[in-house]
Amino acid sequence: MSVVRLPLLICLTLIPRPAVAAQDGPITIVAGRVLDGRGGSLKNATVVVDRGRILRIEPRPVERPTFSFPNGTLLPGLIDAHVHLGAYVNGRGRMHTDDDGDTPAQQALAGAANAHRTLLAGFTTVASIGGPEDRDLRDAIGRADLPGPRVLTSLEPITDPALTPDQLRQAVRGRVAAGANLIKVFASRSIREGGTQTLSDAQLAAVCGEARSAGVFAVAHAHSPESIRAATLAGCHQIEHGVFATTEVLGLMAERGTYFDPQCALIFRNYLDNRKWFQGLGNFTDEGFAAMERAIPLAIAVIRNAIATPGLKLVYGTDAVAGAHGRNAEDLVCRVRQAGQRPMDALVSATRITAEALGVSRETGSLAPGLAADLIVVAGNPLDDISAVNRVVFVMRAGQVYRHDPTLAGNRTLQ
Repeated sequence: MSVVRLPLLICLTLIPRPAVAAQDGPITIVAGRVLDGRGGSLKNATVVVDRGRILRIEPRPVERPTFSFPNGTLLPGLIDAHVHLGAYVNGRGRMHTDDDGDTPAQQALAGAANAHRTLLAGFTTVASIGGPEDRDLRDAIGRADLPGPRVLTSLEPITDPALTPDQLRQAVRGRVAAGANLIKVFASRSIREGGTQTLSDAQLAAVCGEARSAGVFAVAHAHSPESIRAATLAGCHQIEHGVFATTEVLGLMAERGTYFDPQCALIFRNYLDNRKWFQGLGNFTDEGFAAMERAIPLAIAVIRNAIATPGLKLVYGTDAVAGAHGRNAEDLVCRVRQAGQRPMDALVSATRITAEALGVSRETGSLAPGLAADLIVVAGNPLDDISAVNRVVFVMRAGQVYRHDPTLAGNRTLQ
């Protein structure tokens, strides 16, 4: 991937209009296969959209549809529960840091470009759990000033193990007052530093309990079995990463109803394949890169074990950072081909289950009358070839079309 250039960013932000203008009256979309995000499938069906909402689903093609994809599969817009829209490669070919000299305008434009790439890749909702800059981007997209997915944000994560429980509760309240949709807390160190527990059980209970009291939920960065156990018992809503998760703590999460958001390979491969962007920044040391190399088979094995854990609610998040935005679907391919997840289960995880985890299932994540018209079409059938999720030909969010590539969809009817 090439370094983001400012002129491209300016072009993206100066053209926020949908790719296809809205029309009067209902929009009809016919596809060779329709997946509802809940495990259901129809052949040669029609989704009817009106005023940004799904009006109905008809189990047959209609005449003269607005859009037709006889060789495509239509499904709900995909959801990524863990991205960092503010992470990008600066003009000097390095991951952006707070002290690299980039202006606030450059940072904002880079975030807008990342959001646009993510939307065009078929992800119509994301949780950006990285920094305070996400709030303005979320609000601009919400006003339709910029093209992008629906954004939820944690603002700045909570990381300081020196804070008392009362101070941690105050930090949660401060983030909620500043507009956070959720709280992110670091229960362990980075995988590049061994992933051991950092916050105590009492500290985690303070964060996750205060989040619940404030009407939001907390997600915990946790790699080691000890940190996963502590965060789960503290009532944290969702566990991120979990590279060293054991059968025991996977079972505990299932028992407690805790959502689990592991990553398959994209995050590690992106760092390793683009080492020059990150090397020497913070814990991106030779030892850190070696740890990430070792983590890949462990992460795949954890997902395989999570799939086999009865009742465990597996959500979909990629931890997309600089260089990975727009590649979010690659972990779906990894989950199926490397970790052995059934294609339908992987797609349900990346739609309905993740919508439930993020608290937006009454708005998106499934194809049902009344929900937002967040729809995508991929060329081919992902149930037969999961790599079809990387061939997005149509993207609609809230009834507005942002991508339409009819020539890539082909004309052969799915069998």
